Amino acid sequence: MGSSDAIPFGALGLLIIVLAYFIPTAVAFGRGVPNKGSVLVVNLFLGWSVVGWVIALAMAARSR
Repeated sequence: MGSSDAIPFGALGLLIIVLAYFIPTAVAFGRGVPNKGSVLVVNLFLGWSVVGWVIALAMAARSR
């Protein structure tokens, strides 16, 4: 395997990480929760920490 073979797998891995990072936002927009903007902001700025990501997911999963 050459170094050029690693580029697609690296890009795929990065895409998977980004998609996983924004799961709370996708859930909020998919469910149509009224605070979806707040979920996006919390996810964007605090999602890097596990606690922030869980808080954003809890906000997205909360009943309407």
